[in-house]
Amino acid sequence: MNLRRVFIKVLGIVQGVGFRPFVYNLAASLNLKGWVNNNSEGVYIDLEGQSYDIDKFLTELKDNPPPLSRIENIITEEMTPADYAAFTIKESERDESNITLISPDMATCEECRKDILNPNNRRYGYPFTNCTNCGPRFSIIKSIPYDRDKTTMKKFKMCCLCMSEYKDPSNRRFHAQPNACDDCGPHIWITDANGSELNINYESSIPRSLNTLKWAVKKLKEGKIFAIKGLTGFHLCCDAYNEEAVKLLRERKHRPHKPFAVMAKNLDIVKKYCHVNTREESLLTGIKKPIVLLNQKQDFSLTEAIAPNQNTLGVMLPYTPLHELLFNEGMDIMIMTSANFYSLPLEFNNDSAIKNLSSIVDYFLFHNRDIYIPVDDSVVKVINDEEMIIRRARGYAPDPFKYEDIEEILACGPNMKNTFSIGKENFIFMSQHNGDLENLETIEHYSRNIEHLKNIFSFHPKYLAFDLHPDYASTIYSEDYVTPKIGIQHHHAHIASCLAENKIKSKVIGIAFDGTGYGTDGTLWGGEFFICDTLDFKRLAHLDYIKMPGGEMAIKEPWRMGASYVHEAYKRIPNNEFKKNYELNALIKILFADKGLNLIKILESSLNNIKTSSMGRLFDAVSSIIGINQAVTYEGQASIELENIINKTVTGYYPFNIVYEDESYIIEPYETILSIIKDKINNVESSEISAKFHNTIVEITYNICSLIRNKTNINEVALSGGVFQNSYLLVNVVKRLKEDGFAVYTNKSIPINDGGISFGQIVIANERLKHNL
Repeated sequence: MNLRRVFIKVLGIVQGVGFRPFVYNLAASLNLKGWVNNNSEGVYIDLEGQSYDIDKFLTELKDNPPPLSRIENIITEEMTPADYAAFTIKESERDESNITLISPDMATCEECRKDILNPNNRRYGYPFTNCTNCGPRFSIIKSIPYDRDKTTMKKFKMCCLCMSEYKDPSNRRFHAQPNACDDCGPHIWITDANGSELNINYESSIPRSLNTLKWAVKKLKEGKIFAIKGLTGFHLCCDAYNEEAVKLLRERKHRPHKPFAVMAKNLDIVKKYCHVNTREESLLTGIKKPIVLLNQKQDFSLTEAIAPNQNTLGVMLPYTPLHELLFNEGMDIMIMTSANFYSLPLEFNNDSAIKNLSSIVDYFLFHNRDIYIPVDDSVVKVINDEEMIIRRARGYAPDPFKYEDIEEILACGPNMKNTFSIGKENFIFMSQHNGDLENLETIEHYSRNIEHLKNIFSFHPKYLAFDLHPDYASTIYSEDYVTPKIGIQHHHAHIASCLAENKIKSKVIGIAFDGTGYGTDGTLWGGEFFICDTLDFKRLAHLDYIKMPGGEMAIKEPWRMGASYVHEAYKRIPNNEFKKNYELNALIKILFADKGLNLIKILESSLNNIKTSSMGRLFDAVSSIIGINQAVTYEGQASIELENIINKTVTGYYPFNIVYEDESYIIEPYETILSIIKDKINNVESSEISAKFHNTIVEITYNICSLIRNKTNINEVALSGGVFQNSYLLVNVVKRLKEDGFAVYTNKSIPINDGGISFGQIVIANERLKHNL
């Protein structure tokens, strides 16, 4: 018989996903000899045997790889036979010139779930059960290749039984690096708010961990608040059925209005409170298990304190054995919100959690499997039956995006909802959500995450891309590098992220609606229409500039924008019937009381009046004018609450004006504002006003796109920016444009908000380098 030998390189996400055991078992089943190992490039396989069997191996490798793997390329090379005696797994090796793809942390698989719930299984009740198909990955990796001694599991020496599983090719824990059991692995314990471990009376008939969890459930049902250490960080938790506990958590966390996410025991519990379509169900129950934003049912009976002034609820299902066991001990639905204080980063270290969370919680549920890199929960929603990622983190990061000919660029990202991106070897790696870079702790967290990705991907940036805003912490961070730097306009980055995700190379009408972004003229943009591609842009239309009295204060206090728009509307529209009945100061006092009158003096002076074309600020203004929200406690609150009251049966819209000057279309919403005030004074329902206002923005968007198409013959439209997180607006803009033959593209895998900015930055910077710009 003629032997054939093939050397195979498998590139992609092939480490930490059971790839070597898969290869080992497949090779053994086909009587093939040779070896397999992990290395910094991926997985190498040296295979020897009959040609027919090698072809079968390659077919299986391509068509039926392990479920968590993602093969990007398979490279084969014919070799001289070496007459191997057996098939073996060799030691891993690292070559810093090549990159290895790393799996995100994954939710508990069904097999492991069955193990922990089966009293006859040796892992019954064990909260750290995992296998090659699930469990910790990215959050515990210190360096690559992905082996146990390069993770935070290094300190746990496997017992004989776990080691036998680890070495047994027929076992699904074969070479599962975090493999452990109650005898040799991590364990849980409970402390009081000061970190002193509690002595709990244990029932000897059940595992110690179940005793601990039973005690925790008892206290949760009594209304106590816990900080629970999970897979990638801490959560603040309480019983979602207990209104007083939810309110107390809000009070202690100083979070009066921002919605809490919940975790439900199972899908049946979710469906008691929310509508769940097929796509949403697949996201809730899949291997990533993000928070999914669902529409509340009309008879929603959970306390309003969970999600004040909302008609949606962020829901996830248990994604770790610890969560599964908690719910199995008697919980139905729990508040499960990221554990941090004010705007500090997510807590992930035991000692730091005690220091920063002791004033919030009654108890800590700790474990001693260290988290090396914290990762927030991902947040998604379903729009037009497609997944849209709002916050890309656990379960998604650091999955890369294929992008040909990418330079080694570090894109520093924005200040709000920060992510950064790096480019290497035809991939763009976008970091997990880093939060808002508004304090020293978050900036240090951001810097540490950059260093970690640089380390594990052997990344040494040759170029830096940064936002044009001179005061962004991410921009200031870039100044420490001596490498060449490329400044990227904020809204161009939004549109470029959409174009790159949808693989659009041609010029499009780019629409960027958000709260704030530094414009090329030194003002704050946010209601922009471009003609652009991933190389450059030209601004062809925008919302008219208006003063932001108090600067940043106008973002936190929407009534300031409301007063500014009312003041401007009175100036711009001289012959309006409504104005004859209401003098400006009298109207300002009706809408905004005496503080509004004081603001008029500022508006008519030159004091601290930054100008903006922001669509987000217009939404804030309308929310304040009709009395929905005058001061926000979290980003976007006024606009979100305005969306939540829409009467979707209303079809009308308000008048507006579009003027053409200096080769640009200017959107003047002043008749819109006066019409809204008139409806408000005449006691028209706020839900109807909100609907008509949203419909007006849809109509404005369609009109501008039509004008630009007539001028340029461009029929493709790309939508991006945080305002398009508004489901009603996005759905209806897309519908209105498509009805008139426009091709419309939106973000899905890349966040449509500022979380996608770094992706757009790196794409634009790469194009400029290609064109020597």
